[in-house]
Amino acid sequence: MPQIIVLPNEELCPEGTVIEVKSGVSVCNALLENDVEIEHACEMSNACTTCHVYVREGFYDIEESDEIEDDLLDKAWGLDPDSRLSCQAIVGDKDLVIEIPKYTINQVSENH
Repeated sequence: MPQIIVLPNEELCPEGTVIEVKSGVSVCNALLENDVEIEHACEMSNACTTCHVYVREGFYDIEESDEIEDDLLDKAWGLDPDSRLSCQAIVGDKDLVIEIPKYTINQVSENH
């Protein structure tokens, strides 16, 4: 079973964590199901950038982003080459190392 290794994030996961997940699950769902309360203002409908993460290892082991995700990522805070929307990044058969950015662009917090 693949793992998601979450690097420490001061607010959401200060110690970092390791999560075992089934293939085919989105990174966002895996985080939420394991008490890492990543923002997801659009309810994971690929319509915002609040669930933006960096895939530090395993980037090429997940499906490529589509044009809609790419357009949204252009608006994400701190965009870099291994950025993905966690609601669209689907876990495959290999481990992933992700980092949650310090900031997100969210004009309204829905306190998920």
